[in-house]
Amino acid sequence: MNLLKQLVVIAIFTVPSLCASGSQPISEKKSLTLEGARRLIAAAEAYAKEHNAPGGAIAVVDNGGNLIALERLEGTFSAGSKIATGKARTAVLFKQPTRVFEELINKGRTTMVALEDFTPLQGGIPILVSGEIVGGIGVSGTSSAQQDEEVAMAGAEATKQFGTSPLTSSQPAGIGYFPREKVDASFPAGAALFDPGGNCAISTSRRDSSGVDDLHGKDPDILDVLAGLATFITCGTLLDGKKVAENESRSTELHGGAPRTLVAGDEIVVPAGTPQWFKRSLRPVFLLHREGR
Repeated sequence: MNLLKQLVVIAIFTVPSLCASGSQPISEKKSLTLEGARRLIAAAEAYAKEHNAPGGAIAVVDNGGNLIALERLEGTFSAGSKIATGKARTAVLFKQPTRVFEELINKGRTTMVALEDFTPLQGGIPILVSGEIVGGIGVSGTSSAQQDEEVAMAGAEATKQFGTSPLTSSQPAGIGYFPREKVDASFPAGAALFDPGGNCAISTSRRDSSGVDDLHGKDPDILDVLAGLATFITCGTLLDGKKVAENESRSTELHGGAPRTLVAGDEIVVPAGTPQWFKRSLRPVFLLHREGR
């Protein structure tokens, strides 16, 4: 029997067996999202700081070894980011902690270093959810190879919270959770993140120029300055104030008042009935507003 006939016979007997087994041509696989990667990095960074790591680059890749997110802590050497990414990719592509490969090479299996996309240095951990590898995390630049791995493992442990994450349908009733992407996207136009119609509301805004004068007659206004630089005036008297809503008035001019310069990290509480005005934005200001008690 020539080769062509052999291939035909193999095909005839193989295809029915595949159909009988119920195999599907496409499988569904889980993978990390950007939000998931950021949570892993936050957990790893918290561990690093708690254990006095002198630095550290933290990289998270998806289940194909592609970089999703990277964070380099203060004091980390320049090559740390590249090494951390290599560790994370190696852990995913070879489905093992990178410590395994470093130990094998130290025992004499030096030919492994010839492999492509291979960083056999301790500090890379595959990330598993329900027994399935969904990504990898790699760390480089802490005090030792052992601490690299400990920081990476602390990040990987964060996946245990994914099952009860407020991003899932298991979120308890009444809990308001706003992912970073949603918050970031809300600043340009301003948006109400939380407004149940009761005694409290939370919103975001961006100020690039002078705003109107506001006066909230019922509730205090709490402003968290996340970024930017502006001149902000409180007190004084609204001129030609117009009522725009229940217990709220606005004006285009404020007489008198106390000016102050707001910078990133500032928080200011404006009591109910006190006029407020962003007179000048020297750099775009990003604000988180909390109204009510």
